[in-house]
Amino acid sequence: MMRLSAVIHLLDEDPIIGELDAMPDPSSQFVQIVNPRRRDGRPVPFLDGNVEKVLFAWHRISHIQLLPEMDREKAISFVRE
Repeated sequence: MMRLSAVIHLLDEDPIIGELDAMPDPSSQFVQIVNPRRRDGRPVPFLDGNVEKVLFAWHRISHIQLLPEMDREKAISFVRE
């Protein structure tokens, strides 16, 4: 199964990158995000480092951008340390 890459815009938080198993169902109360991370590839600060899946309530999500496979690398930029 091919996952959908997405940018999830949460209310009052920086956007995060993750994968969706399928198109989100608007009638559901939650959206499951697989492999959540910041846009720079680092862990999301408000999640434990070993989290592989997270559920976000729809009321916490402003919008979701689905990324074409070819634009995935452009959306994820790594920061030099």
